[in-house]
Amino acid sequence: MAPPVVPEGAELPAPQGIGRLRLVQIYRVGSLVLGVLLLAAFAVAGTALYESGKARETLVDRVDPVALEQYKLSSAIAAQDTAIRRYTEEGGADRITEYRRAVAQEAASAATMRRLLSQVPDGGRVIVLLDRVTAGSREWRARFADPIAAGRGGEGLSGGQSRQAGGLFDRARGGMTPLQSGITTLHDHASARLRARANAALWSVGAALLIAALAVVALALVIRRTVVRPVASLGAQVREVAQGDFAHRLDVSGPAEINELAMIIDAMRRRIIEEWRTSTERAALLDEQAGELRRSNAELEQFAYVASHDLQEPLRKVASFCQMLERRYGDQLDERGRQYIQFAVDGAKRMQALINDLLGFSRVGRMSRPEDAIDLNEVAAQALDNLGSLIEETDARVEVADLPVVPGERTQLTQLFQNLVGNALKFRRPGVAPRVAIGVRREGDEWQFTCADNGIGVEPRYADRIFLIFQRLHPRDEYTGTGIGLALCKKIVEYHGGRIWLAGEERGEDDPGTTFHWTLPIGDDDE
Repeated sequence: MAPPVVPEGAELPAPQGIGRLRLVQIYRVGSLVLGVLLLAAFAVAGTALYESGKARETLVDRVDPVALEQYKLSSAIAAQDTAIRRYTEEGGADRITEYRRAVAQEAASAATMRRLLSQVPDGGRVIVLLDRVTAGSREWRARFADPIAAGRGGEGLSGGQSRQAGGLFDRARGGMTPLQSGITTLHDHASARLRARANAALWSVGAALLIAALAVVALALVIRRTVVRPVASLGAQVREVAQGDFAHRLDVSGPAEINELAMIIDAMRRRIIEEWRTSTERAALLDEQAGELRRSNAELEQFAYVASHDLQEPLRKVASFCQMLERRYGDQLDERGRQYIQFAVDGAKRMQALINDLLGFSRVGRMSRPEDAIDLNEVAAQALDNLGSLIEETDARVEVADLPVVPGERTQLTQLFQNLVGNALKFRRPGVAPRVAIGVRREGDEWQFTCADNGIGVEPRYADRIFLIFQRLHPRDEYTGTGIGLALCKKIVEYHGGRIWLAGEERGEDDPGTTFHWTLPIGDDDE
């Protein structure tokens, strides 16, 4: 696990300016201020609308009805005078009824006006004027109208009565003009108050909407200043780093969260630079080691050339001259001398075989011509053909399943099958004909092969040792070979991207033998 980019407990740079505040603090204070402003604006607008409604109620529901009742009051007083005068001239109970109805109308209108005017600012002055009118009307009725209504009608009025009645009625009607003027003034005041309250409400609502609009603009500016601009600046600087300018230092002015984010990304940038420098140094070291390896391989190839020519030539001479000695002077040598010559020839031949096997082992992966698709059925057939004489000699039976097509190097794969089958034939049980079975099955994205025989078998404790070079489990005089065969098989399989192993289970005395498993990748044509 890689170490953290910013170690826990590391001190962050001292914040500056807006960087001292966190976004949650900024938006908490901004939301509080915005809420207070909007609440105050809508409270003022609501108050203005309420006052406007009250002014409208005063004008429409009180002042205007007062004006209507004043008209009824004036009409009722006039109707009383008309009814009394007709009663004096014509008589008749219906005139008295009209008079009484007009008096009742006057009283009702006066009461309604007093009730409405008591709920209107400055209505007291109009009530005083109304009292003067009703007082004059009562005096007229008491001194003139009521006595006449109590007497007989139809007798007419004398000149003195007519003058007295006219003076009293004019005095009663004279109060109507100030009353009407007072109501008109009261109506004008109520109308002016209504207009003022309506204008105030309009301005208050406009101010509330303006404050709301300004709050939205201010919020947008705050978001732009605290989020949009810092994030955009951070994104632009990160983009420069991503495009290869790793030396560009991230410097973003914004709230604490964005400053911390910029600091973390900048720490990642420095970490990438350090890793890149380390990777560059390691790549240079790796290139140097690869150069050394190439030189070493070149030397190994030179050694292989020398081993295949210069080292084998003396061995061929030793073997050849020893055989010539045996043929020419064999009759002069005793049995021990001929045995010594045979030892020398056998050692030279084994040395040649060992050199050839080492050359083959060293060439795996270096001198190869890989192909994209190799039919393993053809490879297995070639390997069995190479072992034809041994198969015929041992009366062996080799069963090969239908094998797939894989990518690889044909010669090496042929050598793989040949070595495994050859080992099965070499390590056979005395008196038992060898039986070898080669199978295959698909396991995910690779083929898994098996090579099972009925030979002497291998103990599980030697499962890893048998794949080491020059490792032998039997004496040389019992089984021939150099001990490179299985090591060569392991190298061939690993070169092709697979693995090889010996089956771990013990097959017992009744069913001896060895089972090798190995895998090869599936070719693109089989996927």
